[in-house]
Amino acid sequence: MTTSTTGSETSTDPAEREAVVGEDGLGRCPWAVTHPLNRECHDTEWGLPVRGEQALFERIMLEAFQPGLSWLTILAKRPAFRAAFADFAPEAVAAFTDEDVQRLMGDAGIVRNRMKIEAARTNARAVLGLREHGGLDRLIWSHKPGSTPVPRTVSEAPTQPPGSKALAAELRSYGFRFVGSTTSYALMEAIGMVDTHLVGCHRRGSSGEHDTR
Repeated sequence: MTTSTTGSETSTDPAEREAVVGEDGLGRCPWAVTHPLNRECHDTEWGLPVRGEQALFERIMLEAFQPGLSWLTILAKRPAFRAAFADFAPEAVAAFTDEDVQRLMGDAGIVRNRMKIEAARTNARAVLGLREHGGLDRLIWSHKPGSTPVPRTVSEAPTQPPGSKALAAELRSYGFRFVGSTTSYALMEAIGMVDTHLVGCHRRGSSGEHDTR
Protein backbone atom coordinates (compact mmCIF):
# COMPACT_ATOMS: atom_id res chain seq x y z
CA MET A 1 0.00 0.00 0.00
CA THR A 2 1.26 3.45 -0.88
CA THR A 3 0.60 6.31 1.53
CA SER A 4 1.67 9.92 1.16
CA THR A 5 3.86 11.09 4.05
CA THR A 6 5.97 14.05 4.97
CA GLY A 7 9.08 12.11 3.99
CA SER A 8 10.33 11.58 0.48
CA GLU A 9 9.61 7.86 0.69
CA THR A 10 6.92 5.79 2.36
CA SER A 11 8.03 3.14 4.82
CA THR A 12 6.24 -0.20 4.84
CA ASP A 13 7.10 -0.58 8.53
CA PRO A 14 4.24 0.99 10.57
CA ALA A 15 6.70 1.92 13.32
CA GLU A 16 8.75 4.00 10.88
CA ARG A 17 5.83 5.93 9.43
CA GLU A 18 6.00 9.69 9.48
CA ALA A 19 3.09 12.13 9.54
CA VAL A 20 0.58 11.36 6.80
CA VAL A 21 -0.48 14.18 4.49
CA GLY A 22 -4.19 14.11 3.73
CA GLU A 23 -6.21 15.40 0.81
CA ASP A 24 -6.52 18.71 2.65
CA GLY A 25 -2.76 19.09 2.57
CA LEU A 26 -2.37 18.74 6.34
CA GLY A 27 -0.02 16.28 7.99
CA ARG A 28 -1.43 14.06 10.72
CA CYS A 29 -0.20 11.31 13.01
CA PRO A 30 -0.81 7.93 11.30
CA TRP A 31 -3.40 6.79 13.84
CA ALA A 32 -5.53 9.81 13.02
CA VAL A 33 -6.12 8.84 9.39
CA THR A 34 -7.57 5.40 10.06
CA HIS A 35 -11.13 6.48 10.91
CA PRO A 36 -13.20 9.71 11.01
CA LEU A 37 -13.61 9.46 14.81
CA ASN A 38 -9.84 9.21 15.24
CA ARG A 39 -9.33 12.19 12.95
CA GLU A 40 -11.88 14.31 14.83
CA CYS A 41 -10.29 13.47 18.18
CA HIS A 42 -6.80 14.15 16.84
CA ASP A 43 -7.70 17.46 15.23
CA THR A 44 -9.90 18.93 17.95
CA GLU A 45 -9.02 17.37 21.30
CA TRP A 46 -6.08 15.02 21.66
CA GLY A 47 -3.04 16.76 23.07
CA LEU A 48 -4.81 19.93 24.17
CA PRO A 49 -4.55 20.88 27.86
CA VAL A 50 -7.31 19.46 30.06
CA ARG A 51 -7.95 20.95 33.48
CA GLY A 52 -10.53 20.33 36.16
CA GLU A 53 -11.38 17.41 38.38
CA GLN A 54 -14.30 15.94 36.44
CA ALA A 55 -12.67 16.23 33.03
CA LEU A 56 -9.46 14.63 34.27
CA PHE A 57 -11.36 11.84 36.03
CA GLU A 58 -13.09 11.04 32.74
CA ARG A 59 -9.77 10.91 30.90
CA ILE A 60 -8.22 8.67 33.54
CA MET A 61 -11.08 6.22 33.31
CA LEU A 62 -11.25 6.16 29.52
CA GLU A 63 -7.53 5.41 29.43
CA ALA A 64 -8.02 2.73 32.10
CA PHE A 65 -10.72 1.01 30.05
CA GLN A 66 -8.65 1.11 26.83
CA PRO A 67 -5.85 -1.48 27.34
CA GLY A 68 -6.50 -4.49 25.14
CA LEU A 69 -8.79 -2.47 22.89
CA SER A 70 -8.27 0.13 20.19
CA TRP A 71 -8.67 3.80 21.07
CA LEU A 72 -11.30 3.90 18.32
CA THR A 73 -13.41 1.44 20.33
CA ILE A 74 -13.27 3.75 23.35
CA LEU A 75 -14.14 6.81 21.26
CA ALA A 76 -17.13 5.03 19.74
CA LYS A 77 -18.35 4.04 23.20
CA ARG A 78 -17.64 7.40 24.82
CA PRO A 79 -21.25 8.66 24.73
CA ALA A 80 -22.40 5.41 26.36
CA PHE A 81 -19.63 5.67 28.97
CA ARG A 82 -20.76 9.19 29.84
CA ALA A 83 -24.36 8.11 30.18
CA ALA A 84 -23.44 5.05 32.27
CA PHE A 85 -21.05 6.90 34.57
CA ALA A 86 -23.08 10.07 35.18
CA ASP A 87 -20.80 12.17 32.96
CA PHE A 88 -17.96 11.02 35.22
CA ALA A 89 -19.05 13.25 38.09
CA PRO A 90 -16.85 11.90 40.92
CA GLU A 91 -19.51 12.23 43.63
CA ALA A 92 -22.02 10.26 41.58
CA VAL A 93 -19.62 7.47 40.63
CA ALA A 94 -18.26 7.25 44.17
CA ALA A 95 -21.80 6.54 45.36
CA PHE A 96 -22.32 3.59 43.00
CA THR A 97 -23.54 0.48 44.78
CA ASP A 98 -22.86 -3.15 43.98
CA GLU A 99 -26.24 -3.14 42.25
CA ASP A 100 -24.99 -0.32 40.02
CA VAL A 101 -21.92 -2.37 39.17
CA GLN A 102 -24.13 -5.30 38.22
CA ARG A 103 -26.33 -3.00 36.14
CA LEU A 104 -23.29 -1.70 34.26
CA MET A 105 -22.16 -5.27 33.59
CA GLY A 106 -25.33 -5.60 31.54
CA ASP A 107 -24.73 -2.40 29.55
CA ALA A 108 -23.57 -3.43 26.07
CA GLY A 109 -22.70 0.17 25.24
CA ILE A 110 -19.61 0.19 27.47
CA VAL A 111 -16.67 -2.13 28.10
CA ARG A 112 -18.11 -4.72 30.45
CA ASN A 113 -15.10 -5.51 32.58
CA ARG A 114 -16.11 -5.91 36.22
CA MET A 115 -12.70 -5.08 37.65
CA LYS A 116 -12.52 -1.84 35.66
CA ILE A 117 -16.08 -0.87 36.49
CA GLU A 118 -15.33 -1.40 40.17
CA ALA A 119 -12.10 0.55 39.70
CA ALA A 120 -14.13 3.50 38.40
CA ARG A 121 -15.98 3.58 41.72
CA THR A 122 -12.74 3.18 43.68
CA ASN A 123 -11.02 5.90 41.67
CA ALA A 124 -13.94 8.28 42.09
CA ARG A 125 -13.64 7.87 45.84
CA ALA A 126 -9.90 8.52 45.56
CA VAL A 127 -10.65 11.73 43.64
CA LEU A 128 -12.87 12.91 46.49
CA GLY A 129 -10.18 12.06 49.02
CA LEU A 130 -7.62 14.05 47.05
CA ARG A 131 -9.56 17.24 47.66
CA GLU A 132 -7.87 17.42 51.06
CA HIS A 133 -4.45 17.22 49.37
CA GLY A 134 -4.71 19.84 46.66
CA GLY A 135 -6.96 17.96 44.28
CA LEU A 136 -6.62 15.76 41.22
CA ASP A 137 -5.71 18.63 38.90
CA ARG A 138 -2.77 19.67 41.07
CA LEU A 139 -1.50 16.11 41.45
CA ILE A 140 -1.56 15.30 37.74
CA TRP A 141 -0.15 18.57 36.44
CA SER A 142 2.64 18.58 39.04
CA HIS A 143 4.16 15.79 36.93
CA LYS A 144 4.43 17.88 33.78
CA PRO A 145 7.98 17.34 32.45
CA GLY A 146 10.27 20.20 31.55
CA SER A 147 10.59 19.07 27.95
CA THR A 148 8.68 16.98 25.45
CA PRO A 149 9.70 14.30 22.93
CA VAL A 150 10.35 15.28 19.32
CA PRO A 151 9.30 12.17 17.40
CA ARG A 152 9.59 12.15 13.63
CA THR A 153 8.26 8.60 13.28
CA VAL A 154 5.92 6.39 15.27
CA SER A 155 8.86 4.40 16.64
CA GLU A 156 10.49 7.54 18.05
CA ALA A 157 7.49 8.34 20.25
CA PRO A 158 8.17 6.95 23.77
CA THR A 159 5.57 4.75 25.41
CA GLN A 160 6.71 4.67 29.03
CA PRO A 161 9.09 7.47 30.07
CA PRO A 162 10.20 8.01 33.70
CA GLY A 163 7.67 10.78 34.38
CA SER A 164 4.75 8.43 33.81
CA LYS A 165 6.06 6.01 36.42
CA ALA A 166 6.14 8.75 39.04
CA LEU A 167 2.61 9.87 38.15
CA ALA A 168 1.31 6.31 38.29
CA ALA A 169 2.99 5.72 41.63
CA GLU A 170 1.50 8.85 43.21
CA LEU A 171 -1.97 8.06 41.89
CA ARG A 172 -1.74 4.54 43.32
CA SER A 173 -0.55 5.95 46.64
CA TYR A 174 -3.92 7.70 46.91
CA GLY A 175 -5.85 4.52 46.11
CA PHE A 176 -6.25 4.69 42.33
CA ARG A 177 -6.42 1.44 40.36
CA PHE A 178 -5.64 0.59 36.73
CA VAL A 179 -3.21 3.50 36.48
CA GLY A 180 0.08 1.88 35.49
CA SER A 181 2.87 3.83 33.85
CA THR A 182 1.70 3.07 30.29
CA THR A 183 -1.83 4.26 31.06
CA SER A 184 -0.46 7.31 32.88
CA TYR A 185 1.68 8.25 29.91
CA ALA A 186 -1.26 7.88 27.54
CA LEU A 187 -3.09 10.29 29.85
CA MET A 188 -0.17 12.73 29.75
CA GLU A 189 -0.25 12.66 25.95
CA ALA A 190 -4.02 13.04 25.72
CA ILE A 191 -4.19 16.06 28.03
CA GLY A 192 -1.25 17.93 26.57
CA MET A 193 1.33 17.43 29.33
CA VAL A 194 3.66 16.08 26.68
CA ASP A 195 3.43 16.65 22.93
CA THR A 196 3.90 13.47 20.93
CA HIS A 197 2.31 14.69 17.73
CA LEU A 198 4.86 13.75 15.11
CA VAL A 199 7.07 16.36 13.51
CA GLY A 200 5.18 17.11 10.32
CA CYS A 201 1.77 16.83 12.01
CA HIS A 202 -0.20 20.06 11.82
CA ARG A 203 -1.26 19.68 15.45
CA ARG A 204 2.27 19.63 16.83
CA GLY A 205 2.73 22.44 19.31
CA SER A 206 -1.01 23.03 19.65
CA SER A 207 -0.99 22.45 23.43
CA GLY A 208 1.18 25.50 24.02
CA GLU A 209 2.73 23.70 26.99
CA HIS A 210 6.19 23.15 25.46
CA ASP A 211 8.62 24.66 23.01
CA THR A 212 8.31 22.14 20.17
CA ARG A 213 10.70 23.78 17.74
